[in-house]
Amino acid sequence: MFVGHAVFAFALVAGAAAIRGVDSTRALSLGAVAAAFAAAPDVDIAYAFVGVVGAQTTDALSVASQFWQTGNLVHRAMTHSVLVAPVVAVAAALWLRGRRLRRRRELVAAVALLAAVVTVAAAVSGGLGAVVVSLFVAVAVAIAEGVERWTDLSPRATFSTALVGLVSHPFGDLFTGSPPEMFYPFDATLFADRLSFSVDPTLNLLGAFGLELLTIWTALVVALSLSGYSLRDAIDGRAALGAAYAVSVLLIPAPTLELSYPFVFSVLAVGMVGAAPRVGIRSRRVELPDRVAALCTGLAAVSIAGFAYTVAYLVA
Repeated sequence: MFVGHAVFAFALVAGAAAIRGVDSTRALSLGAVAAAFAAAPDVDIAYAFVGVVGAQTTDALSVASQFWQTGNLVHRAMTHSVLVAPVVAVAAALWLRGRRLRRRRELVAAVALLAAVVTVAAAVSGGLGAVVVSLFVAVAVAIAEGVERWTDLSPRATFSTALVGLVSHPFGDLFTGSPPEMFYPFDATLFADRLSFSVDPTLNLLGAFGLELLTIWTALVVALSLSGYSLRDAIDGRAALGAAYAVSVLLIPAPTLELSYPFVFSVLAVGMVGAAPRVGIRSRRVELPDRVAALCTGLAAVSIAGFAYTVAYLVA
């Protein structure tokens, strides 16, 4: 749910800012920064490429399985902690403040905080943990650099958006895979098992897929509204073609969280119906770009395909 984390944080922060009367440009900036920080914890999955490089097969499903088996050695651990998140958020804000004011004191404080996080990870999880956390804090600093260069957000606003993004991330993971180690570095468990939509493994996957689609739609509606576009004008009738995906219930193995690749890749391919050229149309306020119409139409096609598959699965 890598995408889901980012779009949820974007929708939450940008939507809340819009409700509070913040101008659209600033609301979009706040949402974008929150989304970037929400995606940052999944940098730990980079270790999974070690498994791909060492794979002894070229079979796609086997390589994918090796990817996740290797990645899960460190995935959803030190970078997904709600205790580490505030420290990283403070460090990002200090880094931004130091860069904006050209003051070394704040920069040194930020580096000290991040170094402390890496040191704790090394003490608790060894060298691998230190490497993963080092990559994580480097991404956080890179995002803070981006905030400094491309926005006018204050350190306080950056701290708030970073905190929302980093803290919200692990809760989204409760529906897929193993629960995150939310209290890392302490050996305490908040959730022993992932949350399930159904005892049926396929319906459980479809529920998680539907939740992610709902999150993406929410973020899209917020972004369109802030940009002056109309969602009603953004979806082409071609999206209805997604209903044909129902026949795939006879063609691919019933998907589960453990074997989701055939379903996920094929249903996402349905979204290509939105990529065909389309003449830009005029909404009630501004002209709607082709790429926006393509994105919305493709997402609608995927949503219809997922719903059609679910109905077909229940009936079959």
